[in-house]
Amino acid sequence: MHERSIREVHDSKVLAAMSHPLRRRLLDILRVDGPATAAMLAVATGQAGANVSHHLKILAASDLVEEAPELARDRRERWWRKAAVTLNWSPSDFPDDPVAAAAESLVLERQSALARQWFAERDGYPEPWRRAAFTSDHWARLSVAELAELEERIFALLSALADREVPDDGQERELVFLTVRAVPGRP
Repeated sequence: MHERSIREVHDSKVLAAMSHPLRRRLLDILRVDGPATAAMLAVATGQAGANVSHHLKILAASDLVEEAPELARDRRERWWRKAAVTLNWSPSDFPDDPVAAAAESLVLERQSALARQWFAERDGYPEPWRRAAFTSDHWARLSVAELAELEERIFALLSALADREVPDDGQERELVFLTVRAVPGRP
């Protein structure tokens, strides 16, 4: 089994590689569904296989994906997996770097797009799922240390849910997008 890990990103070339919308989507699919071939990813994204292969090569050059040769049935078949489960980076590590600003904007847009997709499709879900989905926001006065502690606690909770073995208990489970953003602000 491939070891799960966190990768700290400090190179703007890596940010640029992961900031393209299709490449971000490929990373998400590999994280959620596990290893896949370019052909499988092309079907999942509705893209041409050659286009997906091109973007996989860019991701591989930045060590964001890696080949999984043990899954290939022959020499022609190439399987890919996400190299690290979680990518962690801070805009403060990239002062005055337009790539970091674009990457941060892409992350926010992706999160917003997934929420908008839920709004557009929620009537197609059974009532228990519509009731279970939630949005919450709060205001709190925190120190830098308290905000860092909050991040650590939330990250641990979300990671425990995302990385667990799914129980075989007969319960219906849907793929759920989980996101948290905590930023200083004013009402």
